[in-house]
Amino acid sequence: MDFFNDPQLITESFIKMLIAAVLSLIIGLERELKRKPVGLKTSLVIATFSCLLTIISVQSVYQATPAPGINVTMDPLRLAAQIVSGIGFLGAGVILQRKDDRISGLTTAAMIWGAAGLGIAVGAGFYIPACIAVVIILVGIEVIAPFLTRFGPKRLRMQEVNLVLHLESSNDIERIIHYLDENNFILESLKIKDTIKNENELIHKVSIRFSSLPKNDTLSLYSTLTSLPFVKDIEIAIL
Repeated sequence: MDFFNDPQLITESFIKMLIAAVLSLIIGLERELKRKPVGLKTSLVIATFSCLLTIISVQSVYQATPAPGINVTMDPLRLAAQIVSGIGFLGAGVILQRKDDRISGLTTAAMIWGAAGLGIAVGAGFYIPACIAVVIILVGIEVIAPFLTRFGPKRLRMQEVNLVLHLESSNDIERIIHYLDENNFILESLKIKDTIKNENELIHKVSIRFSSLPKNDTLSLYSTLTSLPFVKDIEIAIL
């Protein structure tokens, strides 16, 4: 048990896991502030244990006792390499498909994978690259992405809107599509479902997803669309 007899190794391992924990808390805090599934505790656990497994993997190579007549070769990061693939089940758990067929949680899943990468990097002794990676990620997510969303090309600045209408006439469907086109809304998808109300009355349920500039918030879009004479029942949400 050379580990207990080597104070330097104990101190170094403690410092490595502490650095991995601090870096992971920065990522976890960013997710926590945005109310995402993976927050402080999850990131902390992933990065710290990834760091621990990397330390064990590296130190096992150094402490392996050679056997006479046997040539033993070991990869110091073989155990750490399994962390990257093994962490996939956590990432899969936060990727969700919503009712409107949109996929959410991809960035959070990538953050889980990144937290494991931080633990491996720090455990292997690459402190500066791990710190640089955290800075680049935070600048990209918190500075560059919002900047492009606000000042970038028009398509990037647009937000998706999910609209559900109940229309009495099939001609009203064409009228609502024409209205969206006239006001420079980009139609993304259209779904129509006919339902029978009472006995003879046919109602058209129209589900529309379109893109709109951020200046059109939920309340303004609601007020504008409800003012149309042929719109009587509406459900709207900005995605």
